[in-house]
Amino acid sequence: MTLHDKNDALTAEMMAVGASARDAARAVREADDATKTKALREAARSIRARKSEILAANARDLDAAKASGMAASMLDRLALNEARIEAMAKGVEDVAAQPDPNGRELARWTRPNGLDIARVATPIGVIGIIYESRPNVTADAGAIALKAGNVAILRGGSDSLHSASAIHAAMAEGLKAAGLPEAAIQYIRNTDRAAVGLMLEGLNGAVDLIIPRGGKGLTGRVMREARVPVLAHLEGICHVYVHAAADLEMARKVVLNAKMRRTSVCGAAETLLLDRAVLKSHGLPILEELAKAGCEIRGDEAVRGIFPAAKPASEEDWHTEYLEAIIAVRVVDGLEEAIRHIEHYGSHHTDSILTDDEQTAETFLNALDSAIVLWNASTQFADGGEFGMGAEIGIGTGKLHARGPVGVEQLTTFKYVVRGAGQTRP
Repeated sequence: MTLHDKNDALTAEMMAVGASARDAARAVREADDATKTKALREAARSIRARKSEILAANARDLDAAKASGMAASMLDRLALNEARIEAMAKGVEDVAAQPDPNGRELARWTRPNGLDIARVATPIGVIGIIYESRPNVTADAGAIALKAGNVAILRGGSDSLHSASAIHAAMAEGLKAAGLPEAAIQYIRNTDRAAVGLMLEGLNGAVDLIIPRGGKGLTGRVMREARVPVLAHLEGICHVYVHAAADLEMARKVVLNAKMRRTSVCGAAETLLLDRAVLKSHGLPILEELAKAGCEIRGDEAVRGIFPAAKPASEEDWHTEYLEAIIAVRVVDGLEEAIRHIEHYGSHHTDSILTDDEQTAETFLNALDSAIVLWNASTQFADGGEFGMGAEIGIGTGKLHARGPVGVEQLTTFKYVVRGAGQTRP
């Protein structure tokens, strides 16, 4: 097969995916909540029943990833175990149990001419979801899209091909059991990067929205090349600010969790800001706690003054999403300097303040334009499950449409339903 023939074959394959997705969109949009709920509950049952098959597929992916020299943080994202498979199935069930977001009346009013106007929630349509190492996204994304009345075209990374394919088989079984078209959740097994390019072009008008979930390289490419709307965050440069009025024991616990619970997630803290007023009393114990847990400290001059083991922080460190056991630490002179640092270096993802001063906390929460702001809580709560949304597709940091965890409700749009009695416009 020549390169030209290969390209033609891929284009034909992807256009067929788009056409079948568009054909399935009406059936999914018109499906009642009981049907969608049944599909997801059956999918969760199938995930549990196929546990051994999924773990065996994941072992193949992990062996190949280790042989290729994949970083430990990325291996953690790729790895599945019994607990993670159960969490995946439970996440699908949690999505199934949520209210149907469609048909909700968002607003309603009557005009002087008698026209009755309602703004009603409705599905977006066909959503292309492009992701990397995390195979569980196959279940999360498929479930959320379906519950919201959308069709999903999923394209995972080549490193998770076997795992994601095994999970997708369980999702397809759920669709079949509920009498929904299997094209409602499709998984692209073709690992050619050109397949992603075709999705970004919209598959001849079939795709209504693209959601990337992955690292800066993937998201950057999607945002540069997409010819359809994109819902994304580029990176998670998350901050924790330890204010002068912070409780020491709480601060130690929260900072350690924010950085080290799982370093590979987008809600992991990447920069710690320490108020100069409590640098020694709070800063030193917190830094010692982090170092004891295996975290590398990169600090400014003031930090290194009390913690000489810290490596010098560069300007680049304040811009960096590490996704591993490294944290950048800076000393600030009060709340305003902390806010200025976050506004300058942050990615509008998730930022937290630790303080017992309510007025200071409210100023922080109101001043920052991040998608998620927290008071006295770990940044690792930047997760749809922790928000009560069940699974999530990602964290939106843009200003339009969805911000924060993208769950079922966030994958709807709206339309205006106008009821009249023969009115005409003069």
